[in-house]
Amino acid sequence: MSDDIELAECQPHCENETMIPVLSSKKASELPVNEVACALQADLQFGLTQEEVTRRRAYHGWNEFDISEDEPLWKKYISQFKDPLILLLLASAVISVLMRQFDDAVSITVAIIIVVTVAFVQVNPTYIDEMTSLSLFPSFQLSLCSSVRDGRLEHLLARELVPGDTVCLSVGERVPADLRLFEAMDLSVDESSLTGETTPCTKTSTPQPAATNGDITSRSNIAFMGTLVRCGKAKGIVVGTGENSEFGEVFKMMQAEEAPKTPLQKSMDLLGKQFWLFKFCIIALLFSLAVAAIPEGLPIVVTVTLALGVMRMVKKRAIVKKLPIVETLSCCNVICSDKTGTLTKNEMTVTHLFTSDGQHAEVTGVGYNNSGEVLMDGEVVHGFSNTSISKIVEAGCVCNDAVIRSNTLMGRPTEGALIALAMKMGLEGLQQEFVRLEEIPFSSEQKWMAVRVDKPAVFFVKGAYEQIIRFCTSYNSKGGTLPLTHQQRELFQQQKSYMGTAGLRVLAFASGSEMGALTFLGLVGIIDPPRAGVKEAVATLISSGVAVKMITGDSQETAVSIGMTFKLVNPFLSQLGAMKLICNLSPQIVVFYRASPRHKLKIVKSLQNIGGVVAMTGDGVNDAVALKAADIGVAMGQTGTDVCKEAADMILVDDDFQTILSAIEEGKGIYNNIKNFVRFQLSTSIAALTLISLATLMNFPNPLNAMQILWINIIMDGPPAQSLGVEPVDRDVIRKPPRNVRDSIITRSLIVKILVSSSVIVCGTLFVFWRELRDNEITPRDTTMTFTCFVFFDMFNALSSRSQVQTRMVHEMGLCSNRMFCYAVLGSIMGQLLVIYFPPLQKVFQTESLSILDLLFLVGLTSSVCVVSEVIKKLERLRGGEKMADTDDFHDV
Repeated sequence: MSDDIELAECQPHCENETMIPVLSSKKASELPVNEVACALQADLQFGLTQEEVTRRRAYHGWNEFDISEDEPLWKKYISQFKDPLILLLLASAVISVLMRQFDDAVSITVAIIIVVTVAFVQVNPTYIDEMTSLSLFPSFQLSLCSSVRDGRLEHLLARELVPGDTVCLSVGERVPADLRLFEAMDLSVDESSLTGETTPCTKTSTPQPAATNGDITSRSNIAFMGTLVRCGKAKGIVVGTGENSEFGEVFKMMQAEEAPKTPLQKSMDLLGKQFWLFKFCIIALLFSLAVAAIPEGLPIVVTVTLALGVMRMVKKRAIVKKLPIVETLSCCNVICSDKTGTLTKNEMTVTHLFTSDGQHAEVTGVGYNNSGEVLMDGEVVHGFSNTSISKIVEAGCVCNDAVIRSNTLMGRPTEGALIALAMKMGLEGLQQEFVRLEEIPFSSEQKWMAVRVDKPAVFFVKGAYEQIIRFCTSYNSKGGTLPLTHQQRELFQQQKSYMGTAGLRVLAFASGSEMGALTFLGLVGIIDPPRAGVKEAVATLISSGVAVKMITGDSQETAVSIGMTFKLVNPFLSQLGAMKLICNLSPQIVVFYRASPRHKLKIVKSLQNIGGVVAMTGDGVNDAVALKAADIGVAMGQTGTDVCKEAADMILVDDDFQTILSAIEEGKGIYNNIKNFVRFQLSTSIAALTLISLATLMNFPNPLNAMQILWINIIMDGPPAQSLGVEPVDRDVIRKPPRNVRDSIITRSLIVKILVSSSVIVCGTLFVFWRELRDNEITPRDTTMTFTCFVFFDMFNALSSRSQVQTRMVHEMGLCSNRMFCYAVLGSIMGQLLVIYFPPLQKVFQTESLSILDLLFLVGLTSSVCVVSEVIKKLERLRGGEKMADTDDFHDV
């Protein structure tokens, strides 16, 4: 954008107004606020009218980025021919034509088309990753913002903003557009997503001199689109939207970048490369194996398996931002959960009041409305009928940023509960009776908030009792003040502890003309009810070897009470001091209270240092850092802040903690399916390569021709192999302990199973080949019998591979439990029958028809690989089942 103020002409259909104001963020930062508003033809207090918004949007467009059109399907298909091995086959076809071996040329060409088509249908893994983890994510995360229009504060989608709109910012929100700030109170913004600077930037509303305004990091009065509000609150006028924002330029560069491969994809690529190295050694001995050397696409199958898991989790209301996170859940052995909004509903309701002069009151009603009453000794307290209670309500109402409209809360739930309390007493109008002169916003570190108002100038303060009482030198007693003695402090402490043990969140209130000499007003008890089903989910997790740890900023009494509710009955507790380092953290500790964001991060790091694979759940700004550091960050979709969602790896759309159970179950099932696929892929490939290698070394004629090898290769990579990736999750898998993160996919047990299966396949196929090769001449019948034998072995091997990891017998799983597998096997068998009975395909594959007795003989022989596999499973059970991975202390909690 230009550095100067630009007035561009509106599009032709805007007849009444012909000029649309445009202002760059650089120029806006240099001008005083009133000049910026004048240049943008906007009213800071009244905002834009709806008609003006419509007019400006017609010129500027929506506040969003244009996603480039996806690559056409035909280009994706053509790209499959770029593979070096496909090019090798094309060269082979050309050589065959030059040598006038037209049959071979046609066969190889058909082979290329089949393989390229199969690879195209299987879909490029990067495309799947984008479609499942990225495109699905925004559909559940429509960003909202607060804007002033027609003189009213409205909540609207960020994409609806236009230059000139007035926007309000608060802690935890993402800046929806480039804003020139005209009000900023203790505002600190995290610009790391834009500038790379990890230290939050302090923002003001003061104009910046042009000489110091060259770099965007020096524009302290501009809040840039996409950055995150870490502290404070502010108001600003929109100067840049969509691609006309500073972040828009970054977005254009991001589109051109290709995402790096994940660690899981890299490990699977390495496995594929190791497998290919073995193949190319064989290729050096025999040209016909060049056809067999068509990529099995191991990384593609793994990615497809993960993508299907992500899609299943979307149906369960969980959005995964990164595919490998699904598999990582199978390793999770610790879940650190924030209490508020995660284990509990985060729908706060005041239930109890205690005044500083010893009066108790009960509060009825739930929700953010005026339904309910304040009762003291059975009598209703309304308005200012009780001075001590009304002073607490006044402080809670004035020292508050929440707004309730039409029973809908706009703000923090705790503050909403205080507004609802004022509504029940008819005092909700107190907010408008005072003008704020100064504000000290709440932060997770200080755990208190204060405002200074006029008439007369006085501070209202609310927050944690331990923090508020430090500022107090007196206490309120029936409208007067008395010195705060040690005995009174002990009395207030006992009352606070009593309310905490009842599971209430306790807030203290004070007021006064000086922050260091406040008058203590009393305590309010707020309940945050547990979420439905959380108690059962926690019990299931613990029984499955996953330790559940609760981390909260509440007091010890409240933490213990909530911990007892969820049956986290371990008696060990840890109160973490502000400067205390967590070293050699005991896994037995399950409840952490008075925890700050820095403490949460240290807890996660310490658990990781002692072998924990940590999943951290949360919904607030104070959870974001720990979510980012955890192996698996889980954010709440409805109540979670933008900061929290940005840091998380997975988002629970409906905020249901039970979804984590399904996610862990899915992760374990996906890992098992990957191992089952690897077992099938390797055993079949090793058998095919060994078969031809032995024939070559023993000077036998080739038992399979190039087209037959290709068909076998397609089966190895095709529907039967793919269907192993969608095997339904075993219901018992959640009861098994998490796998060790250091365990390799290729274990000693799996290697034994692979070698046994491949040996059975090789021996059986060689037996058929030797049995048919009696006249020492290769005939179509010989290769057809050998070919069909190997294909049938593949089908039975796939059947036995369905439950290799779980060691479940085939009849226990149910033949039709995986319908895709049934369809894939039936389709492969039908294809094989067409190859040996359909005349045009007989010419291509050089086969001939077999009798029913031949087929029955082959079915009986090839079923031996499944029988041997079942015997191995039975032996494993007799020896005590699968060898369990070493468990750590987390499973003992």
